[in-house]
Amino acid sequence: MSAVEHTGPLAGLVAIVTGGASGIGASIATRLHADGARIAVLDRDPSGADERFAAFTADVSDRASVDAAVAAVGEELGRIDIVVNNAGVGAVGDIAANDDAEWARVLSINVTGIARVTAAALPWLRQSPSAAVCNTASIASTTGLPQRALYTASKGAVSALTRAMAADHLREGIRVNAVNPGTADTPWVGRLLDQADDPAAERAALEARQPHGRLVSPDEVAAAVAYLVSPAAGSTTGTAIEVDGGMAQLRLRSE
Repeated sequence: MSAVEHTGPLAGLVAIVTGGASGIGASIATRLHADGARIAVLDRDPSGADERFAAFTADVSDRASVDAAVAAVGEELGRIDIVVNNAGVGAVGDIAANDDAEWARVLSINVTGIARVTAAALPWLRQSPSAAVCNTASIASTTGLPQRALYTASKGAVSALTRAMAADHLREGIRVNAVNPGTADTPWVGRLLDQADDPAAERAALEARQPHGRLVSPDEVAAAVAYLVSPAAGSTTGTAIEVDGGMAQLRLRSE
């Protein structure tokens, strides 16, 4: 981790980013670092994390693992001001496509994982003058998408949980918000495309589904997170920013 003095809107603050070694999480970690935060990446495999960041092995589906990792962040960096609950897994299919074990696994990672990480960080957040939590939800939490039943259920729960957390902790000085990305250009989406019969056609269909006609950039999601966790957003809590090319709200006419 770099020892360089940081400047910017998050200077002096420490941010945990779960799932921060790749994909959207890596972009979020990079952006918050550029804004001045010291970064602690929590990931099942932190080996891919930027060498400028402190990196800790953590499985968000296991409370003991989370508690140990968050305690290590506090000990090494001395404070925790921001928690970005980004770690998550995908799931494909309708309600009959996944067995009970897979439902339990996905919900444990995508939903309960947020509770585990944030609960472990609460004692630190309560001491921060700029405490903020941002959860990664999804366009799937507000819009019905085909063949995404389990994933949609998990992300809908993330949106509801975000509002409940915001209500519970507002008077402790902790803001809680979410981002709702559309289909983003991530390794997981890349793997889905690779499995399609016609990857190029499937990618074109995903791009066309979003009104602006392309996949969302992870950096665009990171920019929204950076705003939500910044002290500049001090009156913003219990809400979500959609980063989806207009998919949730716009209904454009066919050309």
